[in-house]
Amino acid sequence: MPSSLQSAFPPATLAAWAQDARQCTFELIADLGDHQLMGPQLSIVNPGLWEIGHLAWFQSFWALRQAAGQAPVWPDEDALYDSIAIAHDIRWDLPLPPRDQTLAYLRQVRDRVLARLQRDTVSDEQIYHALYATLHEDMHTEALTYTRQTLGWPAPKLSLPLQTPPAGGPLEGDVEIPGGTFLLGSTPDAAFVFDNEKWAHPVDIAPFAMARAAVTQAQYAAFVDDGGYTNRALWDAEGWQWRQHNDAQHPMHWRRHDGGWERRHFDQWNLLEAHLPVIHVNWHEAQAYCRWAGRRLPSEAEWELAASATPSTDGRGFTTVKRHFPWGDTPPTPQRANLDWRHMGCVEVGALPEGDSPFGCRQMIGNLWEWTATPFGPFPGFVADPYKEYSEPWFDGRRVMRGGCWTTRSRLIRTNYRNFQTPDRRDVWAGFRTCRQDA
Repeated sequence: MPSSLQSAFPPATLAAWAQDARQCTFELIADLGDHQLMGPQLSIVNPGLWEIGHLAWFQSFWALRQAAGQAPVWPDEDALYDSIAIAHDIRWDLPLPPRDQTLAYLRQVRDRVLARLQRDTVSDEQIYHALYATLHEDMHTEALTYTRQTLGWPAPKLSLPLQTPPAGGPLEGDVEIPGGTFLLGSTPDAAFVFDNEKWAHPVDIAPFAMARAAVTQAQYAAFVDDGGYTNRALWDAEGWQWRQHNDAQHPMHWRRHDGGWERRHFDQWNLLEAHLPVIHVNWHEAQAYCRWAGRRLPSEAEWELAASATPSTDGRGFTTVKRHFPWGDTPPTPQRANLDWRHMGCVEVGALPEGDSPFGCRQMIGNLWEWTATPFGPFPGFVADPYKEYSEPWFDGRRVMRGGCWTTRSRLIRTNYRNFQTPDRRDVWAGFRTCRQDA
């Protein structure tokens, strides 16, 4: 970890973030009944009652016990909420405390962390783990949101400010991006990074052409209507096996209606919104669409180059300067990125031109996660951070996603942030953009 985090993440800022993250957790489950809070036993969701307890446990374990030497807040918290030690399938069978006691646990842990951050002396280790615990909670509040979508529950009612989605329409065409040697990953001077981003290393990238925007629902519907899900030639062996096993005929949460399509958004069915990006498609589906369209997914390095590189003055290459965001290094604003539940859903792919990258790619931060062609693995010289289970156990069988989505928190996302999922996952807020398939 960096030698000092005090200037980048003052304790007062971290305290405000910790309070905000916990408030979002409370609001995301406030309207759910006790039966809903446990939910059905599915492989792609956690029981909500367990998941919120896990958030308090993670904060207690790292920010209080490891960083400050405090005793466990609850004597049996490890036995109930340690996600590494407790297999997913048995989380519904644990003797979980009821809602009121669980919420009290979340408040108690939060208040101890806030008290620690208000002390006269706060160590870098305490800053690091308080920050990590908050970002971990941000990841889970995103997961709680797509759990509500998966199960068809109403959209959450949050105190965060909601705004009317901006119009944008479609955004056609490609941008030409020069090749060269690109430094993929984060550099040691960064204030905070996750271990799978370490460290920046040179990769050679050939010139390529990338779509200015993500694939829309209208574009994807044309693939479905053309028999894309039944054309064996469009699927590799693993993807075809997945499609057959799941009898997949169209994206998750779509249904036929009057000769067209409807899409379910939480508990509401809407006519398919042509210019919204297609979401809830997995890596196999993205690959099949690309074959149908004569396109391909970008590699992880191509995606990061398009999002973060600064073009050279002659327009024939790029400089060594990388941006934290496509538009520069200033934090996200509502005019640049759809984050923080701001519109309670995706916006049209042509919206938010102020967030364009210098090469002309739009919405590379926010709106939806984007699949890449790259398997998730370690960068050269990888060394796990204190939370060793964040990346290392998942280096086999997953694919990299980039960019964040509309539920991702602004304080979490950057152009070099790496997300990862198994290629069969459809429940996350993920879609894709394509590259030209050059000969």
